[in-house]
Amino acid sequence: MTRIAGRPFARRLSAVTAVTGVALAVSFSLAVPASAHVEVESKGASALAENVTLEFNAETESDKAGIAKLEVVLPEGIEPADITYKDGPAGWKITATNRGYSVGGPAVGAGEDVAYAVTVRQLPDAESVAFKTLQTYSDGRVDRWIELEEPAGGGHGSLAPILELAPAEPGAKPLSPTPSPEPATRTPSSPAEATETAPATTEAGGADTEDAGTNTVAIVAVVVIVLACVGGGAWWFRRRSGTGTS
Repeated sequence: MTRIAGRPFARRLSAVTAVTGVALAVSFSLAVPASAHVEVESKGASALAENVTLEFNAETESDKAGIAKLEVVLPEGIEPADITYKDGPAGWKITATNRGYSVGGPAVGAGEDVAYAVTVRQLPDAESVAFKTLQTYSDGRVDRWIELEEPAGGGHGSLAPILELAPAEPGAKPLSPTPSPEPATRTPSSPAEATETAPATTEAGGADTEDAGTNTVAIVAVVVIVLACVGGGAWWFRRRSGTGTS
């Protein structure tokens, strides 16, 4: 009797175990995409360190489209001109933006992660720096890795990649600001441009010469007219005097 009564309980226990296993499997499969993220690493990075290589790794969240561009918002203390592209996917290039930079090019294969590296002129004097990132796919989808803290209640927080910095080395000092690529006084960027400004000066000089020539012609004309009048008057006077005498 005891054995018979125990069979239904065993069956119920097996059913509950199976259902629990399926639920855990489903939960795990749904949680996998949420674990994707963008990371930044740098060996021995410290505050005020110079010429530091930053290595980024952007994991994909799509199995239908490839990553085509990553736009980074630089933290305070780092300017776009302080960043130099070092390495990345084939055909990718870096472009400075108003708030940082973007790297992109031909989309990588669907389901593939992207790794790239840049060199920063100097890290700021801080304990950590965040590199907020917008991750764009070939189908237009955008993942926003811009949060600085985990959202309340857990879940997929779209955290920004954050680099922890060691204290500054003794004697480390901030470098002078990166010079602006545009000079304060504008100069022609090419011989062609310089040549384009030359005709204006030449035309101005030509105009003055033309005015001077016109004035000279007018003066000569007046002199000729005066001489003609004087000569004509003298001839008329002589003719009249000769007529009167005869």
